[in-house]
Amino acid sequence: MVILLFLSSYSQAQGNAWILIDNFEQINSAQAWTKADTKNDTSPKIANPQVTEQRRESQHANSYLIKKPAEDNIIGNRKALTYKKLPKPVEVGETYTFYSRINVESFPNNHAFGLSNMQPMDIELNDYNAFEPTIRVSDKTESNGRVNTGALMVKVQQGYANIINPLSQKDAKPLIPGTWYQIWYVVNNASISDNGQKYDLYIQGGDEFPKQTKVFSNATFRMARELPLIYFLMNCNTGPKSHPYGNGGLKYDDLYMAKNINLSQPR
Repeated sequence: MVILLFLSSYSQAQGNAWILIDNFEQINSAQAWTKADTKNDTSPKIANPQVTEQRRESQHANSYLIKKPAEDNIIGNRKALTYKKLPKPVEVGETYTFYSRINVESFPNNHAFGLSNMQPMDIELNDYNAFEPTIRVSDKTESNGRVNTGALMVKVQQGYANIINPLSQKDAKPLIPGTWYQIWYVVNNASISDNGQKYDLYIQGGDEFPKQTKVFSNATFRMARELPLIYFLMNCNTGPKSHPYGNGGLKYDDLYMAKNINLSQPR
C-alpha cells in the first residue's frame, strides 16, 4: 500500500550520513563518468554520439549533468551508457537509500537509471540487463502497443509500472519538463529468500507531489543476481532507425547514498 510521508527528524534518525556520488559542482565532474555507445547504428557513422555533459543553471548557480542519446535529429544510437563506481558497495544483506534529483529537459525520450552489480565490461555487454534497481522516464510506445505516458516508472516482474498517486490511487501524471523532482529509493539488497532484491520509491516535486510521498512499494530488481551493487548506471536510446522516438534529454543532479533508511534531504 502506498502512503503519504513527510520529511521529519524521525526519518533522518533512521538513516546514516549521506555519501556523495556526484553533485556535478566540481570542474570536469562529467569526466569521472564512463561513456559507452555500445549499439551505435548512426548513419553516416558518428563516433560517440551520446550527449553527456555538465551544464549550469545561471539563475540558480547550480551545475547538473544532461544526458541525451544523441543531438536532435540524429537517429540510430540504441545504447548510450554512462556509469560511475559507487563510493561504497551495497553488500548483499544491506539496505541503502539513494537520493537523486531529475529534470526532464524535453519529451519524447526514453531514459533509465539505477544501480548495477556488474563490472564495466559486463555493463557494456549487458546494457539494460546490467541494471538491478531501475527507474525509467519514457513516453515511447512499446512494441506490444503499450503507450508510456512520461510518468516515472519502476521495474516489476512483468516489465515496468508507473508510480502511483496514493491520494487518487491511480497512475501518477507525466513528469513536467523543466521541473526538478527529488527521488528517494530505498534499496533492499538482501537475498530473495530473505525478502530482498526489492526497492521502495518516494518522490517530491511538481504540482502532484508538493510533499514527499511514497509512490511504490516492493519494486523488483531487474535480474536479482544477489551480488553487491557497485555502479550507478544511466542508459538512453533514440530507438531503431525505422521507428525513432526522440532524443529528449534528462538532467541529473545531487546523487547520494546512505546506509539504511534515510528520507531526509541531503545538505
